[in-house]
Amino acid sequence: MTVLETKPVATAPVATDAPAVPRRRKRRRPSGWHLFLIPVAFLFLLPFVQMFMASVSPAEELVSFPPPFIPSRIDFGGFVGLFSDTPILRWMLNTVIVSTVAIASHLVLCSLAGYGFARLKFRGRTFGILAILGTIMIPTQLLMIPTYILFARLGIIDGLGAAIVPWLASAFGIFLMRQFFLSLPPELEEAGMIDGANRWQVFMQIILPLAKPALATLAIFTLLNSWNDLVWPLIAINNQDWFTLQLGIANFQGTRRTQWTLLMAANVVATLPLIIFFLFAQKQFVATMTLSGLRG
Repeated sequence: MTVLETKPVATAPVATDAPAVPRRRKRRRPSGWHLFLIPVAFLFLLPFVQMFMASVSPAEELVSFPPPFIPSRIDFGGFVGLFSDTPILRWMLNTVIVSTVAIASHLVLCSLAGYGFARLKFRGRTFGILAILGTIMIPTQLLMIPTYILFARLGIIDGLGAAIVPWLASAFGIFLMRQFFLSLPPELEEAGMIDGANRWQVFMQIILPLAKPALATLAIFTLLNSWNDLVWPLIAINNQDWFTLQLGIANFQGTRRTQWTLLMAANVVATLPLIIFFLFAQKQFVATMTLSGLRG
């Protein structure tokens, strides 16, 4: 009688403590859309490149015709004159204060109002959101004179408060946050309330952390609009100490003479913070547009 012996199969040891191998991201193959979008991207990038080239060009080349795209030599005289002869730092500080207050108030007020219109049931909710959306259709120019008279009676004209108050909240911000909160499933709030949380705790601990992409998008839009606002500060502010950055840059343009070197250098200084902020927040911006879709 023969006995069949089977050799034990060697098994590879399972390394439970081994570090996880990062998954390689799949590279997207270029498609026909890329062949179309790349030239379009260069077209949008061209004005920024030209602005930077003009900011480091000699003053005599900026007024020559045709102006050269690439300067014959690099000249930082525009930046030197900008920081030495003008209160550009004061104007930038005023703009930073206005934009910071605008972003903070938008995130607080618009998220609260958007959540109320999206989730709370009260009389006049539909009329309220329609009335708010209706204000978007009113041209801003029609509101400037009544707003100026109101601010003058309140005593906040010709100061930094006049530039801040109009940016405390906006109809677009309320609409954006409402649309995002509507995209969240109500089961999240119901689960929190079953666990004993009240409405405020559900909003702060469950809903608001999920709304980070929408809040980032709202912050980007608020920063772009408040940073680049020119018309209202031009009407409401006369004291140079309270000029915003855009209002100060507008002073470089005159009816008889325009200081092109200072103008180009100031535009570069004013644009760089916006580009840096967008590069940090673009991921959240795309996520919000994908999730909410700005559906009506």
